[in-house]
Parts: sequence; structure tokens; C-alpha cells
Amino acid sequence: MSRETEENHIRKEGLSDRLLAVASMVTPGSVVCDVGCDHGYVSIYLVDHQVCPRVIAMDVNEGPLKAAMEHVREAGLLPYIEIRLSDGVTALEPGEADCLIIAGMGGRLMERILTEGRGQIATMKEVILQPQSEIAAFRKFLREQGYALLSENMIFEDGKYYPMMKVAPGKVRNTETVLWQQVYDRYGFLLLQEKHPVLHQFLVWEENHNREIMEKLIRQQAATGTNERRTQRLEQLKQETELRRMALSCYEE
Repeated sequence: MSRETEENHIRKEGLSDRLLAVASMVTPGSVVCDVGCDHGYVSIYLVDHQVCPRVIAMDVNEGPLKAAMEHVREAGLLPYIEIRLSDGVTALEPGEADCLIIAGMGGRLMERILTEGRGQIATMKEVILQPQSEIAAFRKFLREQGYALLSENMIFEDGKYYPMMKVAPGKVRNTETVLWQQVYDRYGFLLLQEKHPVLHQFLVWEENHNREIMEKLIRQQAATGTNERRTQRLEQLKQETELRRMALSCYEE
């Protein structure tokens, strides 16, 4: 089976390009804890493709867990995938897993899970994260918590951009200037360093989109005069433009 055929087959089973990219970041041989496992497709993929010998699949909702259990049973993988009801990693004992996956949640919720589960996560070798929102704030949180950035990826699927990262618990000292750190928090240090093509596509899209917004606001000011809210929004867009142009300069080196 070709890789294209295999990936199409996986998607039919419920694993999107986004989740396939998340699964591909797992180090082979890891015992994985999949938090927010939903219907269990990532867990099934990891075991079925012999990436992982064992997965602990967790979700806070009983409905998805029942569906996950049924899918695991249909795949014949019950001896290798354990289903647990859990809010974050509360149902995980320290040392039970050496890799954590959290994908498809908002950045603030992921921050809470990582904070409350600090004891269980501290001994893990890698944490794979795919936040859906508050991306810059979430990267800042990881940096301030001392997580070491191991790898990053970005996927464009169904009209949306999905950044993801693999990090490791530890103590990392920040040595970047404040302005460049804002750029890295917003767009991803390794994505920029590696000149990731999907990030470049996003930067160009964002540049055009924000330019349209700024031109609209300027036209409104000319027609109706300035107001505080509009002025603040224009200033914010100007600051974002500076960060984005710094990011784009990485592709010119």
C-alpha cells in the first residue's frame, strides 16, 4: 500500500491530516497518554501501525470514551489500549507514560491541564501539543514554564492553519530579545528557523487579510472621524505587521 493510499485509508477511519501529523511526532516505542482522545483514532493508529506498544486513552466525557472503546474493540486492540475517564491527566499515575498528546483544545484549557498535571508530566520524555486557539499566549506559557522545544509542524486543512509542537519538561533559559521573542511566540521558533512552507503561506495570507482590515478602518476614520476603539485596533494591527515582517525576513536569509 502506497503512503498516499495508506493516508487516505486512515482518513476514512477518522484520522485527519492534522491528527496524522500529530501522531507522526510521537517517538517510536513510546508509551503514550492521549488526553482528549475523542473517538480513539490517534490511539488506534499509534498501536495499529506499531509506533507504540501501549496507549492510555483518556477523555473527560463518557460519550466519546464509549465510542473509543467500541472502535478499539473493533480494531482488536483492547490488550494494548486502555480507556480511562479523566479530567486532564488526573487518572494517570507518575511514570505510567513517557509521552503525552493533547490535541484539538484551546490554549487556555491546555495550560490548565499541564499546570494541574505537573507531577505526572515532569517525568515524561516528550509532550505533543496542538492548540486550537491563543497560540502566542500558549507558546509563551510553555517558554515560561521551562519546556524545551524539540520540533514543530504546521498543517493547512479545510481552510484552517494548525500549528503543533513537541516539547520536553525541563529548565530552559530564555536568551532572545523581547521583540524577537514576541515573533517566536506568535509564529514558532523552529517553524521560522526551518522556513516551514505552510507558515510562509499563513504569513502571506495574514499580511493580505490584515491589510484589508487596516484599509477599511482608515476609510471609516476618513468618513466618520476617529474613535478610541478604532485607533487602538489600528495600533494593534501596526504592531502585528512589524512582528509579521520580522518573521517574513527569516525566509529571505
